[in-house]
Formats: sequence, C-alpha cells, structure tokens
Amino acid sequence: ELELLDPTNTIYKLLGPVLVRQEMEEAKTTVGKRLEYISGEIKRYEQQMQELERRSEQQREALGRLQQELQRAQGKA
Repeated sequence: ELELLDPTNTIYKLLGPVLVRQEMEEAKTTVGKRLEYISGEIKRYEQQMQELERRSEQQREALGRLQQELQRAQGKA
C-alpha cells in the first residue's frame, strides 16, 4: 500500500498511544524488514514441519516392523 502513495501523503507510525509522523523511505524500509523477518520465520517453520514429518514417517515404519515381528512371534507360539 505504501507504493500507492505519492510524496504529498503523510505517513504516521504508532508509538505507544501516540501517532508520530514518519518519512516515506523510513516506512518502506521498516515494512521491508518486517516482511523479510516474517518470510524467514515462515521458511523456518516449514523446514521444522518437514523434519517432523520425516521423523514421524520413520517412527511409523519402525512401528510397522515391530508389529510384523510381534505377529510372527505370536504365530510361532
């Protein structure tokens, strides 16, 4: 939305309960840094989810092997 503004528009940022005037470039820089941070966090969480899914699949496979071994052992008894 900052891209839609022209130089005559006034930008304010909220500091506590007060609105303080802010320069356009400063506002763009701040928003850009926040977007970078948010994108980085999203990537980090996606990587964590992939790792947890991989571990979960390994545990399912191990459980399946143990169940097969148990069934074989019960069949011999």
